[in-house]
Amino acid sequence: MNGSGSGRGRRIVLWRHGQTAWNLERRFQGSTDIDLTETGVGQARRAARLLASLRPDAIVASDLRRAADTAAELAAVTGLAVVHDSALRETYAGAWQGLTHEEIVEQYGGQYAAWKRGEPIRRGGGELETEVADRAAPVVLEHAGTLPDAGTLVVVSHGGTIRTTIGRLLGLEAHHWEGLGGLSNCCWSVLGEGARGWRLLEHNAGTLPEPVLGDDD
Repeated sequence: MNGSGSGRGRRIVLWRHGQTAWNLERRFQGSTDIDLTETGVGQARRAARLLASLRPDAIVASDLRRAADTAAELAAVTGLAVVHDSALRETYAGAWQGLTHEEIVEQYGGQYAAWKRGEPIRRGGGELETEVADRAAPVVLEHAGTLPDAGTLVVVSHGGTIRTTIGRLLGLEAHHWEGLGGLSNCCWSVLGEGARGWRLLEHNAGTLPEPVLGDDD
């Protein structure tokens, strides 16, 4: 799937928010609005300095505080305005939200196992992963479509939403999306525009992308 517009060589950086207290407690956050920890703010500041060197053209972010505050650190060093969009929020997971990993496995073991097998599951009665992609991917493509040739968009969002968006933009079937590993706090993945659409250039990176030197560049 390609973005709209005629720009070529565009790049999308999908950046996960910094650490929260619920991350440390392994609580499922979903659409719950949780603040960054002090460590999370520091992570965002460090990553922002790195990402600023990519000279991004635009920043779009989830409106949940942990993502919005992460995005604000990049805005502070680039001078760019942040566009906030609720479509970039994390997966709504109903009854799972606020539960620890252990509590989810204990209380919803069958549902959890089915989800891990790649079945379309409404975790806690919430959203399907395909529904998350349905709302998030078009927003990313809309903003990517406004980039100049070789332009860079930074999308500040959440682990689950980023994974489903990458899967959708790469044209992968939904049951393969779990094959994309999770993102650490304040790490990012990079999609680049190629002749046949979007390609995954970097995944769960915490350092700046290096050129691919070899037969597959």
